[in-house]
Amino acid sequence: MKETDQLSAHSMSRRSFLRYTSAAGAAAALTATLAACGSGTSKAAPATAGSTSPGGGTAQATQTPQGTITGTLAYQLSSGFDPMNASAAPALCANAHVFEGLVDLDPITREPYLALAKEQPTVSADGLTWTATLRDGAKFSDGTPVTADDVAWSFNRVVDPANAAIIAGFVPFIESATATGPSTVAIKLTSAFTLFPTRVAVVKIVPKAKTATAALARAFDSNPIGSGPFQVDSSNATTGLVLSNNTAYNGPRPALVSKIVLNTTPDDNARLNDLEGGQSQAIEAVPYANVTSLTKPLTADVAQSFNCLFLMFNCSAPPFNDKRVRQALFYGIDTAKVIATALDGYGVPATSYLDPANPGYQQAATVYSYDPKKAKALLAAAGVSNLSFELVTTNVSFIANSAPVIVDSWKSIGVKATINTLPSASVYSNSVPSNGFRVLAASGDPSIYGADVDLMLRWFYYGKTWPEKRERWTDATAVQVSKLIDQAAAASGTQQRTLWKQIFDIVADEVPLYPLYHIKIPTGVDPTKLTNFKPAKTTGLYFLGVGRKG
Repeated sequence: MKETDQLSAHSMSRRSFLRYTSAAGAAAALTATLAACGSGTSKAAPATAGSTSPGGGTAQATQTPQGTITGTLAYQLSSGFDPMNASAAPALCANAHVFEGLVDLDPITREPYLALAKEQPTVSADGLTWTATLRDGAKFSDGTPVTADDVAWSFNRVVDPANAAIIAGFVPFIESATATGPSTVAIKLTSAFTLFPTRVAVVKIVPKAKTATAALARAFDSNPIGSGPFQVDSSNATTGLVLSNNTAYNGPRPALVSKIVLNTTPDDNARLNDLEGGQSQAIEAVPYANVTSLTKPLTADVAQSFNCLFLMFNCSAPPFNDKRVRQALFYGIDTAKVIATALDGYGVPATSYLDPANPGYQQAATVYSYDPKKAKALLAAAGVSNLSFELVTTNVSFIANSAPVIVDSWKSIGVKATINTLPSASVYSNSVPSNGFRVLAASGDPSIYGADVDLMLRWFYYGKTWPEKRERWTDATAVQVSKLIDQAAAASGTQQRTLWKQIFDIVADEVPLYPLYHIKIPTGVDPTKLTNFKPAKTTGLYFLGVGRKG
């Protein structure tokens, strides 16, 4: 672990804050948002019904948590809960209720609010050190205090290369963190990073005493302890998990219910039955055929998301080491037919890496329309004929429903693929790492961590986990993309958007991993049973500040 100097806290002027957080408009909005929730104490003091809470929702009067909320998720648990490595949608959903960062992003609005930080973190004059003070009396769910040592440890374990943290690629600009007092932490950067005030949300704070050794960390991965309003009581890889309220919590999002049950199933009919039968008050991914036919009072809210079906290739294995072959498979898919058949029209063909609802969206120079003639020409130019391979897919319903239509499209360009559908845990632990892996069709939604362009690009195209270990995309172009991501992170305004556009164009041309379409997410809910529930534009169901009625 890198060492760092002891650093004093620095106060900053509004001008210097704007200078180091981003362009003036975005920074001003961030400053206002954080300041509104950060002055004075951050304890869960009684609130007037209808007042605005830090994340943009409605604050609830302090009350004893009552009742149980049951929701049904569309994905199964395929990873542990340790927030530096959790990647399964149910784990990330649970973690939003269990862990806190210094600053968190509201899962619905994506707006930042102070979580463990007592007040707005301050930046040094050179932009290389941020100092944060913890809220008074914060405790983990086991009753132990959250200390500055815990915070520093949480940051340092993420950036320690020996830990190979899956989220490390989101914060490569962090060098180290040091406790400078019982409740103050200094986070040292290698270079100024304009998005730090919101990106810091990806690092969740964990107790050092429970994660200090490899053995402790393994146990913690299954039995997490956080400082958020809920704690994990039990979990099962196929059926789901149970959360209960953390009685030690004193932050801005107190639990309104005593228990949250999150069922998990990729089966569309099972989720629908849970909602219609009253077992669940909300479900993720209403079956597309049933979106408009739910019986009142049940409703379905449809939102455009990044969540997508992507194709990922083993870019080191012939013939997929030739980008013309990868391009041919995209041109050989009738995407409109896939969306109509598998999603009942609830999706949009990818015209860039990002979905069109993302504020950072720019259309890529290459857009893959259905063009069998061009696909055949690309295969011929690459010297490939009679191409045959196994298409590995996850068992997520819209992926499994799309795969047969994709394979049927490829027949028109002389390509034969056999489908092997597996649970996500098996796909990423067994199939993808194997020497025989060639092509994967799966879902992906990094926007669950945050929707800014830099973060979204880093998930699939930066670091080791996806580009190197899964895509096997390590050539000069992959290195160029990594460098461009770093250059864009240090830029702002028009220059930053120009660099991002260059990256969009490259990954659309190279397609080591690339979306075929972005889905629209229909979330089902019984509004007569929940208070203040709002659907998310990402995977998961979120019940922060949500109560039970009826």
